[in-house]
Amino acid sequence: MIPAPFLLYLGHSDDEVGIKTSRGLAIFRPQDCVGEWRHDDSPLTLGLPRMNAAEARAAGAQTLVLGIANAGGRLGEALIEDALAAIATGMNVVSGLHQRLRDEPRLVRAAAEMGVALFDVRDPPAHLPVGTGKRRAGNRLLTVGTDCSVGKMYATLLLQQALRARGVNADFRATGQTGILIAGAGVPLDAVVADFISGAIETLSPARDDDGWDLIEGQGSLFHPSFAGVSTGLLHGAQPRALLLCHDPSRAHMRGLPHYQLPDLTTCLEENLRVARLTSPDVRAVGVALNTAKLDDAEARQLCAATADRLGLPCTDPYRFGADPIADWMLQCFEPSKPPMTVSR
Repeated sequence: MIPAPFLLYLGHSDDEVGIKTSRGLAIFRPQDCVGEWRHDDSPLTLGLPRMNAAEARAAGAQTLVLGIANAGGRLGEALIEDALAAIATGMNVVSGLHQRLRDEPRLVRAAAEMGVALFDVRDPPAHLPVGTGKRRAGNRLLTVGTDCSVGKMYATLLLQQALRARGVNADFRATGQTGILIAGAGVPLDAVVADFISGAIETLSPARDDDGWDLIEGQGSLFHPSFAGVSTGLLHGAQPRALLLCHDPSRAHMRGLPHYQLPDLTTCLEENLRVARLTSPDVRAVGVALNTAKLDDAEARQLCAATADRLGLPCTDPYRFGADPIADWMLQCFEPSKPPMTVSR
């Protein structure tokens, strides 16, 4: 386990989406976060006390979380210098970047001298199997998206809360660095060799013999040219009974690809269902989760209602309005004593 409390790093970042790991921890593990470390040129904030490494250590922080993402997931020089400053105060350092902390000699040397640890979250387990597609028991839901970084992790975690409030045994299965830091376990799928992606999900979410649910955090998008491979492996390996579609209506184009437009919701849902049917023929959609952070309250509610009418599925912003409509619909759709509901997409 990574020692808490945490100091959440924003550094010099000016990309709201790029600080999603720090933001996720601030939202879902607030009791473990003592402050945020941002430089003067960063306009972003998590609403936590602003601290440097020494101040955070004095406040009890045990670990600096480098909770930012950048192009290529590299350790820049400024980030390395800040990590060294944290180590010098006696803090551990954790990173979800593709470039490993252990591959930077200065960090390794400093950590050894101070007796602290470096945690690379994007290390997949060893000896993952190749996926088989063999039918396995249990209820599994997978979140899918029109794009990457549209709220799949948030929707999955908030749906877990809503189901547990109804007495349902619901377990979050993390597949990205933020989710792993929140849950304390999982598989960083984008660091898994492609041949083993579906097998990794079969391992992460094995057969279960109760009426509970494994809620699997989605990654990327089937329609994103850069990340569709991970999304496809997830759809096959998850063998989901249910899909929850996530979408950010404020997006003008695919993240990082201004020459690619986002797919229509109906088209996106149909294609995800089609691909999922290879290993789960009876899969069905159970709702739409919108990220309405850039809309006012009235606009957000109107869009959720219009989307629900258009697709014939419950639609909500789980973070803003709660995941109750989707949780209730799921339990009706899959209640063992009742036949399947007639509305299906």
